[in-house]
Amino acid sequence: MAAVFFHHVVGDLTCGKPEVSELHDTDTLDDAARAIASSPEGAVPVWRPRASPEDPPSGARFIGMISALDIAAFVAAAGVGGRAMRAVVGEVVQPNPGLLREIDPGTRLIDALELMRHGVKRFLVRKSGSWKGITKRFSMLYNGKWLKNMESTSPSAASSSKQLSSSTGSADKFCCLSREDVLRFLIGCLGALAPIPLTQISSLGAINPHYSYVEASAPAMEAVQKIPQDPCAVAVVETALDGTRKILGDISTYKLWKCDYVSAAWALANLSAGQFVIGADENGSTPISVLPEPPISPSSPVEEISSPGRSPRAKKFSSRSIGFQANQMSAWRTRSSFHRGRSTPLTCKSTSTLAAVMAQMLSHRATHVWVTDAESEEDGILIGVVGYTEIFNAATRSSSPSPRTPS
Repeated sequence: MAAVFFHHVVGDLTCGKPEVSELHDTDTLDDAARAIASSPEGAVPVWRPRASPEDPPSGARFIGMISALDIAAFVAAAGVGGRAMRAVVGEVVQPNPGLLREIDPGTRLIDALELMRHGVKRFLVRKSGSWKGITKRFSMLYNGKWLKNMESTSPSAASSSKQLSSSTGSADKFCCLSREDVLRFLIGCLGALAPIPLTQISSLGAINPHYSYVEASAPAMEAVQKIPQDPCAVAVVETALDGTRKILGDISTYKLWKCDYVSAAWALANLSAGQFVIGADENGSTPISVLPEPPISPSSPVEEISSPGRSPRAKKFSSRSIGFQANQMSAWRTRSSFHRGRSTPLTCKSTSTLAAVMAQMLSHRATHVWVTDAESEEDGILIGVVGYTEIFNAATRSSSPSPRTPS
């Protein structure tokens, strides 16, 4: 394995990272939406409130992650429009403490990658005042001290690693590192990882064939029920008579990252998966032609809006902010209509190199790339997906942790 994984430590990735800004389970979904808009991967950690303002961030207070898709699905199920956005985060977030791990800044990069390969999505890292971002040749040496670092790369061993003591105590600041941060670091080290980055993903075994999918004619909410933990995405497909699946789009946290959640919720509750992916617009701010507004009825979700001097009025759900186009919707059953503009899924070929897929994910700030068959005569034949786990597995597949014996 490349020496870069042994000679770099997690502290190298914390330079320039902002201090942790906590979203608590007592905050509203509106607060969560604002936090998600500025976060990587379209999801943010949720914490229990601090006992006192002076308490530092702690992995013991971490509850789980809340994503853009979690919010849209909750609002759709609630059926009360924008009023659902006033619900507290604790009603939506699914407890999963294993998604975040508090680790030492001197932890080797190889050990950190092993944790992420086993499901960790965030690292809580102390930004020690004495850390200068200078890599130590061996990560167990940190400020002249031997670290009681992990004896193996398993998550259970990692959990027993001790916190690095610091003279600054609770005055130290903490930051959160995401998988995107790790991937960004790795793409800056492509030369050190050679020849793996220039190898085809099919040769590296980086294509995950066990992806989740739903037929385009199925209700969009059916896709939400099939969303896996990682990547948080379901492919929307058309299945041919020979059993091959052509990808038309996807319903995912990535696609809903910065959407209008009330409009997305209406679409999830009322449209088919095929119709939904046509209208999913990652920008969501461009005013374009939309479908006719759904009529207001006693059963229709409405949002009460009031302002000084005005009587409350009902606001209909609108698909405007997620980009539903009337001309596409009227022809959604035709295959070509699925592949226009921003509704086109992020795909690569099975012959693509690992470096190309890494760059594709970073440039789009995506959590996954769908893989299509390079040998098929028809475009878009889905054969798998590549996410962070597959990339980290491929990048470290030939490595094993070296013994750490102080000399």
